[in-house]
Amino acid sequence: MAGVDFDRAPFTIAWEVTRACAFSCVHCRADAQHRRNPGELTTEEGYALIDRLTEFGSPILVFTGGDPMMRKDLFDLIAYADAAGLRCSLTPTATALPTVDRLRRAQEAGVRRIALSLDAPTAEVHDDFRKVKGSWERTMAILRNAREIGLSTQVNTTVTSHNLDLLPDMVRFVREVGAVQWSVFFLVPMGRGQELSMISPEQHEEVFGWLHDLSLTGDFDIKATAAPMYRRVAIQRGAGASVAGAGFATHDGLDRPTQGVNDGRGFLFVSHLGEIMPSGFLPLSAGNVRVDDVVDVYRNHELFRSLRDPGRLTGKCGACEFRQVCGGQRGRAYAMTGDHLASDPACAYVPDGWPS
Repeated sequence: MAGVDFDRAPFTIAWEVTRACAFSCVHCRADAQHRRNPGELTTEEGYALIDRLTEFGSPILVFTGGDPMMRKDLFDLIAYADAAGLRCSLTPTATALPTVDRLRRAQEAGVRRIALSLDAPTAEVHDDFRKVKGSWERTMAILRNAREIGLSTQVNTTVTSHNLDLLPDMVRFVREVGAVQWSVFFLVPMGRGQELSMISPEQHEEVFGWLHDLSLTGDFDIKATAAPMYRRVAIQRGAGASVAGAGFATHDGLDRPTQGVNDGRGFLFVSHLGEIMPSGFLPLSAGNVRVDDVVDVYRNHELFRSLRDPGRLTGKCGACEFRQVCGGQRGRAYAMTGDHLASDPACAYVPDGWPS
């Protein structure tokens, strides 16, 4: 899979199996609700979707939400996808649902990794993010339980102005739970996340530099999510201009590609209602799996084709010498400008020849 052609197939597919979730996190992309939507894809429709996804080969299929564990057929869907050759991961919410027994069932069904959100090194700050008292302790307990049963874990942290100064203190907790990857998300102001304060372009740049330094000495992999600019920083620091996904390790158990994954370029999102989108952070629908062929949409729809053509970018991103390896975060550009091909407002870099 490391050499996959992103014009033909995504490397990662996220299926939002439900938007139901007991939490009301202040940065939620999905603006999740407490009850399941009756319009969600059914079990049989889920099986049909999985059958089509195998046309892409063996991409990573992330069962996400909302809280995917609020679907009673979750383990059946995972087992079906695993049997079909897809590499499954799971992003549960830190409620009472991910018990040790259910973690084992997920593992037996075919989940290779679970990812949980830990947004601060203290319960006070994290619980305020999640709006659920005790969620920090529960998250740590689930991560420890997963480690005990041999299930690979990933820690997700969303960076905002509220926790920026706490990032260095997060490192010991990522190590403590034995996470194989720390996925550091950079806020895309959509859903409930519109109410949060995004860090400045200069602060983004400082965090990228710090993360790259950490990546050289850390004992876990680091992924800057919703921040393709990190690849440019890694290249500028000597990671090698010939490596399109510079700064992304490939030894974390899921054989990540050297080419950077962007919205619609190596990434595909299917909503709880079956909408086909470039990502959960770029809520533009190119069709619906109930009536459209998801494979054809990814390969040929104008929206996806435009996202895979760096020559279509405008502003600084269009003039940037790193546009092929970076391309900016398209969801953030859309959220803040209304144009998914505009410059990423979080990037501080000024391309050669661009007016400063």
